[in-house]
Amino acid sequence: MLMNKLEGLKKFDFKLISLLNRISLPALRISLGIIFIWFGVLKIFGDSPANDVITKTIYWFDPDIFIPILGVWEMAIGACLIVPKFIRAGLFLLALQMPGTFLPLILLPEVCFQSIPFNLTLEGQYIIKNLVLIGAAMAVGGRLTPIMNKK
Repeated sequence: MLMNKLEGLKKFDFKLISLLNRISLPALRISLGIIFIWFGVLKIFGDSPANDVITKTIYWFDPDIFIPILGVWEMAIGACLIVPKFIRAGLFLLALQMPGTFLPLILLPEVCFQSIPFNLTLEGQYIIKNLVLIGAAMAVGGRLTPIMNKK
């Protein structure tokens, strides 16, 4: 009786893991794309909670021009990640954009930290969450087929 339950559990485990192996990467890629499109749209319409931090960090650019351009850039990243043919382009755009997202940690530590180095403000947490986006992008990129192996 116990052996039958264990066998049933093993079969369920195998089926669940097989399902997750099939759907997890597309789900990760699409959700990453949606996040970038969503954040980009907020910037275009001036409703992003990051607008103030961006304005203070990239003070040498006019925020009325720079923030919407950044929004379009983020929407392009998201769209590329959603359309499989353009994943590489999206990952390239993401790799160019991500270093800039960490600038406030260096240029505006008083905005990002309640006390350095661990006690983050809400703005600091918003920035640090980009580590998860980078990890997700690496997982997506790591599963691509190398170009030289394509026929």
